[in-house]
Amino acid sequence: MTRRMLWMLMLVLGSVGILGVVKVLRIQAAIAEASAFQPPPEAVTTILARQSPWPAALDAIGTVTAVHGVTVSADLPGVVEAISFESGRTVAAGELLVRLDARQEEAQLAAAEAQRDLARLNLDRMRGLVQQGIAARSEDDRVTAEHKQAVARVGEIRATIERKQIRAPFAGVLGIRQVNLGQYLKAGDPVVALQSLDPIYVNFAVPQQRVAEMQVGGEVGVAEEGGPDREGRIVAIDSVVDPATRNVQVQAALGNRDGRLRAGMFVPVRVRLGAERPVLALPASAISYAPYGDSVFVVADVAGPNGARYRGVRQQFVKVGGTRGDQVAVVSGLKAGEEVVTSGAFKLRNGAAVLVDNSVQPSFDPAPRPEDN
Repeated sequence: MTRRMLWMLMLVLGSVGILGVVKVLRIQAAIAEASAFQPPPEAVTTILARQSPWPAALDAIGTVTAVHGVTVSADLPGVVEAISFESGRTVAAGELLVRLDARQEEAQLAAAEAQRDLARLNLDRMRGLVQQGIAARSEDDRVTAEHKQAVARVGEIRATIERKQIRAPFAGVLGIRQVNLGQYLKAGDPVVALQSLDPIYVNFAVPQQRVAEMQVGGEVGVAEEGGPDREGRIVAIDSVVDPATRNVQVQAALGNRDGRLRAGMFVPVRVRLGAERPVLALPASAISYAPYGDSVFVVADVAGPNGARYRGVRQQFVKVGGTRGDQVAVVSGLKAGEEVVTSGAFKLRNGAAVLVDNSVQPSFDPAPRPEDN
């Protein structure tokens, strides 16, 4: 009985050992097959990197600002008696906008003018008496001072009445009216916004490394969405660097006769810095942007793990410059004549096999005009 149990145990152990050996051999075969597996090549399009002239320019985003811009407000308190403008209209400098009730001041003016006339008569009489030696010189001085006070009082009341006539401080375009007839205005209450829109300013920030390239009088191009490009000139460069961004504010002036640019708009700005320079221009789709650096995939002969060579890609980090339509300027990290992947880069990795098919190429136009633009 004991011998039979030993034979059964040995038979079971042998069977288990044989199964284990078979399983190990299968795993080793699967590992070998996986290591020898070569994924199919990815279909991509490519372009040969060539040098092309590139305009020396700096791109930025600017904010449109009026040359003169204020919110016209009440100088003195009063009730709105008349409104002489319409919202959105163009006005000339000094044009009357709002008149406040000044009946009390006009009555005071009439009384002050009467007092002035009386003081003038008293002054004329006193001077006659002084010349005859009847009145003292001190009396003449007193009457002269009273006359001057009366004249000054008339001027003060007239100035008060004038200040109750709210006028445009400069020529420009009005905003939306913020007052109504009969409304009581306190000193400083807004009446209407007034902006001078031609010419107009565009303010934009420049990195501190590029400030030396800026100069007053330099040419600036501003692109307006849905409108024509505009040309302007740099009129001022800030004297301080923003400690938070390390940028310097630059101001350009340009014409705005049609009034399409309004204060507060964002517009793309291009500062022209001089003659063209040669760069390697690539389609925008060729650049892989990442926080750790921008890169492209260069097609080359790559050696596989078994030593066999195949057509694959290597990732190459580059430094990019400006953009122009569908083109991106590469200033370093790439050599002329290298074959660069232009589409399909998102599915590649370093050393991946590729199949080049250039039957359809991505857009490479420096000045594209989309149909729905």
